[in-house]
Amino acid sequence: MPPLSFFLPLSHRLLISQFARREVLGRYRGSILGVGWSFFTPLLMLGVYTFVFVGVFRARWPGAEQGGGIEFAMQIFVGLMMFNLFAEVAGRAPRLVLEQPNLVKKVVFPLEVLPWITVLSGLFHLLLSVAVLLLVVAAVRDGGLAVTALALPVVLIPFIPFLLGLCWLLSALGVFVRDVSQVMNFVVNLALFLSPVFYSLASLSESMRRLMQLNPLTPIIENARRVLLQGLWPQWDLLGLYLVVACVFALLAGAFFRVTRKGFADVI
Repeated sequence: MPPLSFFLPLSHRLLISQFARREVLGRYRGSILGVGWSFFTPLLMLGVYTFVFVGVFRARWPGAEQGGGIEFAMQIFVGLMMFNLFAEVAGRAPRLVLEQPNLVKKVVFPLEVLPWITVLSGLFHLLLSVAVLLLVVAAVRDGGLAVTALALPVVLIPFIPFLLGLCWLLSALGVFVRDVSQVMNFVVNLALFLSPVFYSLASLSESMRRLMQLNPLTPIIENARRVLLQGLWPQWDLLGLYLVVACVFALLAGAFFRVTRKGFADVI
């Protein structure tokens, strides 16, 4: 099993921060607004959702009928925030090592930090989306922000080892099996509709709800809605179990990455 420093590379924190910053800035290099797009894009998308669900569909979210379509739009926005973090990591992971052949051939470079860079970059964009959501909630709701919004980090903490494990696993597999990238594109598209992003679990039958709980995105999306929009505290027991399972998954995926890393240079 890899040492603890493999999973918590504190000695490489400066390297990780520099690469994560480069990852974020590189996405908008050459654009006029630069990183400002990370703020304006979710704001514009929330405006589009509000127009569609308020002005066109007159939709109502189960249990939040009083807020009308704008409440529906915010519920979807939260679901998409969490899903987009997963989609960014899962979509990028299979090519993560393949896109860095110069780093693979440098024996001294710690390749295990690459997933950390991808996850931190995704978290940066997620936090900007959260900021947009909180501004809108404060503006449209009479009661303003709920204090439970402070518990959002509790929801994200179990999600991080899951994303890291997914990234270690897929990035290692992607080196040897190039089809992994195409498979994950299909999986991500499928997961969008098999996760409670555009609908509430309350609208499903009991048997479907139990089945949906097997989706690793479901507890994260549902608890994010609880703390950000419903004024409820997280499901502590469920997130605790999620954290344990995610850490075990990350340990196994990290061990797989460490073992297979020896053959990366021969394949790339």
